[in-house]
Amino acid sequence: MYRGVPTTTTTRGGSPTGSGDSVVTLDQVPKWSDVESRSTFGYENEDSSNPFFPDPLTSSPDGDNSGNGMVARFPVDHEINSKIHLWRGNPWNLEVDAVVNSTNENLDEAHSSPGLHAAAGPGLAEECAALGGCRTGMAKVTYAYDLPARRVIHTVGPKYAVKYHTAAENALSHCYMACLELLFDNGLQSIAMGCIYTEAKNYPREPAAHVAIRTVRRFLEKQKDKLTAVVFCTTTSTDTEIYKRLLPLYFPRDKHEEEVAMSKLPADVGDENGDTVIDERKIRIKPLPKKNIPNPPETPEDLPVSEVGLVRRNSTYLDSYLDPAFMSLIKDPDQRRREQWEKTAQAQSGFNCAKMLGFGDLGGPPLSAAEEYSLHSRYLAKANSLNLSEIAEMKIVYRGGVDSEGRPVMVVVGAHFLLRCLDLERFVLHVIKEFEPVIQKPFSIVYFHSAASLQMQPDLGFMRRLQQILGRKHERNLHEIYVLHPTLHLKAVVLAMQIMVDNVTWKKVVYVDRLLQLFKYVPREQLTIPDFVFQLRLPLYFEQIH
Repeated sequence: MYRGVPTTTTTRGGSPTGSGDSVVTLDQVPKWSDVESRSTFGYENEDSSNPFFPDPLTSSPDGDNSGNGMVARFPVDHEINSKIHLWRGNPWNLEVDAVVNSTNENLDEAHSSPGLHAAAGPGLAEECAALGGCRTGMAKVTYAYDLPARRVIHTVGPKYAVKYHTAAENALSHCYMACLELLFDNGLQSIAMGCIYTEAKNYPREPAAHVAIRTVRRFLEKQKDKLTAVVFCTTTSTDTEIYKRLLPLYFPRDKHEEEVAMSKLPADVGDENGDTVIDERKIRIKPLPKKNIPNPPETPEDLPVSEVGLVRRNSTYLDSYLDPAFMSLIKDPDQRRREQWEKTAQAQSGFNCAKMLGFGDLGGPPLSAAEEYSLHSRYLAKANSLNLSEIAEMKIVYRGGVDSEGRPVMVVVGAHFLLRCLDLERFVLHVIKEFEPVIQKPFSIVYFHSAASLQMQPDLGFMRRLQQILGRKHERNLHEIYVLHPTLHLKAVVLAMQIMVDNVTWKKVVYVDRLLQLFKYVPREQLTIPDFVFQLRLPLYFEQIH
C-alpha cells in the first residue's frame, strides 16, 4: 500500500520528485498560476537550455511582440490557471479523483501505462478484461483498487502517420475530451493525465502536447466551475521541457505571456472543442447553377396525392442535377418512406389489442438488423462510460456460473426489481453491460420468479424494447430461460410475448416448479441463490429431498 510523503522529500525546486510509490496530495503539487518563472520548474540534473526547445517567453519574434492589435485566442484567465498543475512523476502516485491510463484497444496490462497495473493490483486487470475493449479516441472508467485515486480512466490513443495527421490529431483530442467528460459523469472533480501516446504508435511528442493542452483549455473554458484540478504528468525530461514551454501559450499568467502567445501559437489551434479545423472540408452553401430547364410536366389531376412526390422526383428538373449512376444504387426515397409508413400503421393497428389487455404499448414495427446494431452500440458505449454500481448492488441481474453443459449463466431475481425506486434507463444500461461479455457465445438465463408477484413488474413494451437493444446476437445465442416458481400470470405474459413480440426467443422458456428440478439444468454450486427463494414452497422442497 501507499504511505504519506514527508513534505521535505516531495518537492525539489518547486516540483515533486515522483520517486517511489509514495502518496502525493494536490496541495503538494504547485499550481501553474503560482509559478513565478520557468526556472521554478527546473531540475538539478537536467539541462534547461536545450537548443531544440527554445523558450517562447525568452525569444521574441521579429519586431514588436505586442500582437499588433490582434485579439488573444487564449486570454489570461486566473481562475482557469489556478486549476492547472505540472507534475514530474507517475500519475498514480497522486491523490486525485481519477488518473488516466493510456492503453490499447484490448485494455491489456502489457500495453498500459508502465507500472500502473502493478501499483493498482490484480483487480484492475480483471475489471478491464470485463469491459469488452475500448475504441481509439474513446475512454472507459474502472475502480482504482490499491491506488490513492478513486477511479482509473482508460483511453486509447491513435496511431500516427503523416498523411493521416489530421485524423490522428482529432482522435487524440477526443481522448482527452472523453476522459474529462467521464470525470464529470462519475461525479469527480480532479484528474491526473499522463501523455496519451506511446512510442509504438509514433505520435510526435510536441504536436501531441499541443493537442493535450489546448483541449484541456477549451474544456475548462466551458466547465471550469465543475472541475477543481487538472494535473499534467510527465515522466521524462523531454516531455517536461515541452510542457514547460507550451503551457504559457495556452494558459498565459500575465499580459506579457498573452502577447507573446499571439505570435508563437500555431496557426491552427482548433475549434471551440480543440478539434482541428480544415477549411476545405467546411460545408459551403452556394446557389444552383442557372440552366435552361424545361418546365416540369403537369401532375395529372386524377393521380392520387400519395404519388405526386414520385412524379416530381422523376422530373427532368431533378434529373438534371442527380447522377443516374448514383441514383441507380439506392432505393427510391419516396417509395422507401411510403413502405415505412405502411409498416408503422400496420404495427400500430396490430398491437392495439396488447395495450387494451394491459400488456403495455409494444411500439412500432420491428427494427432492421442495422438499426438494432446501431441501437445496441449506442447503449453499450454509454453503459461502459458510466458508473452503474448502485444498480449492480441491487442484485437484479448478475453473472452466475455455468449450466450442466458448460454454458455461462445469467441470473435474474424478479423480487429485487423494485420498480418504484429504480431508474429504468440506468437499469437497461446495466443489463446491456452485464450481458455483453456473455451473449458472444451460447448462454442460459435463470429467472427466480419467487415472490416477484408481490412487486410491480415491467410491461411487455419495456421487455420488447430491452430485447431490441440486446440485439439479434442475444436471440441467436440464448439456449434456455429457466423460470423458477412461475405463476399463472407469468405464464400468460410469456404466452403474450410469444404471440405479440417474438415467437423464437420466448419459446425457449422452461418452467421449473422446484429447486431440485432447476439443479438438473444448472448445478447448485454454480448459482448464488437469495435466501427467500429457499423459503418459498418450503414443504414441497423438503418433500422432494426426503
